[in-house]
Amino acid sequence: MPDTQYLLLADSLRPLLNKFYRAHDSSMRAAGEGQSWVAKRGAIVAGLNLKPVAQGHWLTGLFVDPAQRGQGIAARLVERACAPQAGPIWLFCHPDLQALYESMGFVPDPALPQSLADRLARYRRSKSLIAMGRG
Repeated sequence: MPDTQYLLLADSLRPLLNKFYRAHDSSMRAAGEGQSWVAKRGAIVAGLNLKPVAQGHWLTGLFVDPAQRGQGIAARLVERACAPQAGPIWLFCHPDLQALYESMGFVPDPALPQSLADRLARYRRSKSLIAMGRG
């Protein structure tokens, strides 16, 4: 198995992350602002986005190629992307993923900045989501 590289994408390379998402029929997209991070084994095998919010960051778009799951790629990518960030990291996830994020140090029901609390309220009108945070 090739070594995995965990990289911050240059803005000009964000289309590569969008191509990865589309190839897996994911509705996720690389954020227009903030940072996009990828795990690569030759090709991209995982990605995520960090968007500055209040005094922290909002983690979105974490997706690992289904053929690569169960190898700790998501945890290492999250750790690599979040380590240099100042302040808390927040995310919204489906209840089925709560244990995964707890294993990465996230806790449910964090204090959210108002902009994320409002967004979560809107999303919950049509989706079952849990807010989580760390830091």
